[in-house]
Amino acid sequence: MKTNRRSFITKSIIGASLLTNANLFSAQAESLDNLNKSKRISISKDDVILFQGDSITDNGRDRKNKNANDNWALGSGYANLAAAVLLEKYADKNLKIYNRGISGNRIPDLQNRWQEDTIDIQPTILSILIGVNDFWRTKDSGATNTPEQFKKQYQTLLQQTLSKLPNVKLIIGEPFGVKNVQHVTEDWFPDFAGYQQACVDISKEFNASLIPYQSIFDNAEQKASGSYWTTDGVHTSLAGASLMAKGWLDVIK
Repeated sequence: MKTNRRSFITKSIIGASLLTNANLFSAQAESLDNLNKSKRISISKDDVILFQGDSITDNGRDRKNKNANDNWALGSGYANLAAAVLLEKYADKNLKIYNRGISGNRIPDLQNRWQEDTIDIQPTILSILIGVNDFWRTKDSGATNTPEQFKKQYQTLLQQTLSKLPNVKLIIGEPFGVKNVQHVTEDWFPDFAGYQQACVDISKEFNASLIPYQSIFDNAEQKASGSYWTTDGVHTSLAGASLMAKGWLDVIK
């Protein structure tokens, strides 16, 4: 009888503990779900969507073509693929979608052309993917720019943006590198992670949606090697561009 009583008490304690943990996990899941929902972006009628960044965004676009919703103006990368889905899905919204990415750009390059290539376009949704060159040039060209400096430059850029476009919705793309594919060697890490963390911190500070491209590509390598998704560890193949576009569209409600 004592054994049964002890067993009953033990089972009751374990059961209560499991129930408490289950409630805790449920609360955490709900909290995370609410967090994710709060950072997703709704598409509204007459939205102006601008993709900004470096060569990954540029992807061979015709820079002389300034038109919205134009194949040649959008390039052949993730920006084009994401734009195609948006324009088809929201055909009744009168969207205008632009690409102003320029190959080789770093944060200082964005700052130098920001008025003409961003503010003057008056985007209501602004997507920025930058950072890989800010790090890469420290490896191949002797540039000096720490993650802390990069973060301050990024903060300044967004502060200037919000001062002129206070209602713009921000999307921050995490810079990524696929290891052991041509340019992206093991010695990129852990240093490169500092620039990635800066983007994570900035997304929180400015209440921006964050696209975790590094983990997206890491997970994709479970299906195929890095060379399937990128040509050199940074620039995408067609499959990689589609992967990026899907990651981008995931932040849209």
